[in-house]
Amino acid sequence: MEKHIVKVLKTEFVTHNVRRFTIEKPAGYKFISGQATDVSINKPGLEDELRPFTFTCLNSDDHLEFTIKIYRDHDGVTAKLENINVGDELILHEVFGAINYQGPGLFIAGGAGLTPFISIFRQLKADDKLPGNTLLFANRTEDDIIIKDELDAMLGVNHIDILSDPKTPGQTGKHIDKPLLKQYLPPKTGYCYICGPDEFVAAMKNDLTELGVAEDHIVIEQ
Repeated sequence: MEKHIVKVLKTEFVTHNVRRFTIEKPAGYKFISGQATDVSINKPGLEDELRPFTFTCLNSDDHLEFTIKIYRDHDGVTAKLENINVGDELILHEVFGAINYQGPGLFIAGGAGLTPFISIFRQLKADDKLPGNTLLFANRTEDDIIIKDELDAMLGVNHIDILSDPKTPGQTGKHIDKPLLKQYLPPKTGYCYICGPDEFVAAMKNDLTELGVAEDHIVIEQ
């Protein structure tokens, strides 16, 4: 099994429970935007606790980056990652993943399901190919929106936040449902990309199918 031990170069919170890790990039290590790798912590007893995380940097960057939601309510790998600091080591494995850019369309993300889309959007920006892409981003409150300012800068009005429990006075909670999807569906030639919790992905895929989106134009992690 491919294995690379790398040092953490920088770490910072981007929301109250999402942390960005900048780490060393092994020589010759390559990925396509949207892909992931299994990560473990290089400390006794933790080396074999692997969890998949998506790259949020570009392949052309001289470092790697992960943007990870920290689940403090159970003693898993992400809870342990909260205590990782600069100089600590992580273990990376093979690159994998089925979410990669096929063409312009609608991106549908639930919470931390945004992460594969971060690298895709950043690559599209670098290639001047962002036009024609729209993001529907479901979260609970305004505080949960990952990299909101950057998404606004990249996508403008094509970044649409859908909040189930907004804090802003006068706003009512919303969810991504079939009428909303229908409003933002791309042309028949466009693609629909979905990432988030399993139930979210299944519901979105079912709605898109019922709206007539072809199976081969729905891109999800397999």
